[in-house]
Amino acid sequence: MWQTLPADARIDVDVDGHKVVAYSYGTSNEVVFLLNGGPGLPCDYLRDAHSFLSEHGYRVVAFDQLGCGASDRPDDPALWTIGRYVEEVETVRRVLGLCKVHLLGHSWGGWLAIEYALTYPQALKTLILEDTAADLPHLMSEMHRLRASLGPETVEMLLAHEADGSYDHPEYQAAITLLNYRHVCRLQEWPAPLLASLNDWNLAPYMAMQGPNEFLYIGNLKDWNRVPDLPRIACPVLITVGRHDEITPACALRMKQNLAHAELVVFPNSSHMPFYEEPAAYDAALLSFLARHAGAATSDGPVTAVSGAVP
Repeated sequence: MWQTLPADARIDVDVDGHKVVAYSYGTSNEVVFLLNGGPGLPCDYLRDAHSFLSEHGYRVVAFDQLGCGASDRPDDPALWTIGRYVEEVETVRRVLGLCKVHLLGHSWGGWLAIEYALTYPQALKTLILEDTAADLPHLMSEMHRLRASLGPETVEMLLAHEADGSYDHPEYQAAITLLNYRHVCRLQEWPAPLLASLNDWNLAPYMAMQGPNEFLYIGNLKDWNRVPDLPRIACPVLITVGRHDEITPACALRMKQNLAHAELVVFPNSSHMPFYEEPAAYDAALLSFLARHAGAATSDGPVTAVSGAVP
């Protein structure tokens, strides 16, 4: 169940001359390292939904990725690449002195977690991929299927506005709002931490990497596909997805089928936020997975990037 707690520690991390702010809960050597969605979204919504793990013997670490929240917000489009964010994750891990971690990535954070796992495999105990995908062209085909459920006239309207770039038009926004309530969060009232993140969204990284909204991918990640590389990930993997998720169960299944040691949990009454939509079932599944894989070797050793892993 989500809770808003003050962090036990707030740490400023220098990442290539920019300040990135990290938050830590608990003191255990079993670390759950959170990578939230976005990009450009503060970590409040994921941090507050997972800080409860500190009451179950885990240390929880989250951070505001560069460009959002309490971290610096430089105005440099060249910074908004997945490869740079991978190195940011590793810098935060190193500066905080974390050994092997349980890396949890949600949505965009899942793409980042996959890229990190392929680049720094020795840094992971487990990988937890939540409401995410490893093949964005396939995801976009799924998005078009979800959009089609609005009917041909609405789809034609969406395409017309996308053709001329009028994403702010009220009728376009109305259709996207409907999709959000179907496939992002199905709760009538969205939780305060989620609203806090959304109300402080820096859209510059989001537009550069993804696109203007959750259902149109035209940014620099639109062709990103790591499915052929997933067999290289050797650690245990938990995949979670909502039955009504914008990043659909088909995307989750594609990941599971290409990972050597993966299990998949589908939450039947959730969309993109099972930790808010079905918290009891979600918390039980996550705690079960962590308990089965806690206590693995924690010696860090030299963690080096795998050559050629980041495009």
